[in-house]
Amino acid sequence: MTLAIGLYIACELIANVTSVKPLALGRLGVVVPAGVFIYALTFTLLDLIHERLGKQGARQVIGTAFAANLLLAGYAQLTVSWPAPAFFDGQAAVARVLGAAPRIVGASLIAYLVASLVDAEIFAWWRARVGGYRWARVLVSNAVSTAVDSVVFVTLAFAGVLPILPLVVGQYVVKMVVTVLSLPLIYGIHAGTTPLPRPRSVTP
Repeated sequence: MTLAIGLYIACELIANVTSVKPLALGRLGVVVPAGVFIYALTFTLLDLIHERLGKQGARQVIGTAFAANLLLAGYAQLTVSWPAPAFFDGQAAVARVLGAAPRIVGASLIAYLVASLVDAEIFAWWRARVGGYRWARVLVSNAVSTAVDSVVFVTLAFAGVLPILPLVVGQYVVKMVVTVLSLPLIYGIHAGTTPLPRPRSVTP
């Protein structure tokens, strides 16, 4: 489980750094941030963490990853603004990579927090009320949370600047494809761990 938590936080940070570059998906006419592929893994990893640690544990990991993202954003801005020695000629490149517009950084953090909490709630509800196969609750919770994430991020980051609907659709499709491809991950990591008992409705 330590591995899953570490991968989850790492994917969050890597996605924020690499999203500075847009990618064209061949002849599909879809453009997505480069970080969308690895970011999509976070929803499956979060469901795995939720499966092992429960809703409260998942919330704690979400809070930790959010703090890590704030630290990354803050330190990146400090790095960009701190004066460099005269011989350094890469300031423009550093600013381009690390100095993302505050609007995009803020949109990313807000979308992450909202979508992750939605994912945790839906996963917990499905596990307690519906049960069934693990892959089913992962797909259901991810289908909703990735939609929320795409709508919130694209709207906050690009409203009034770029067309919203094509960006939302492109991101959502990519995230769901990655979700489906990453489903074996929850069984691979799950096989080496001992599950927590299902939560009981007992008043402490």
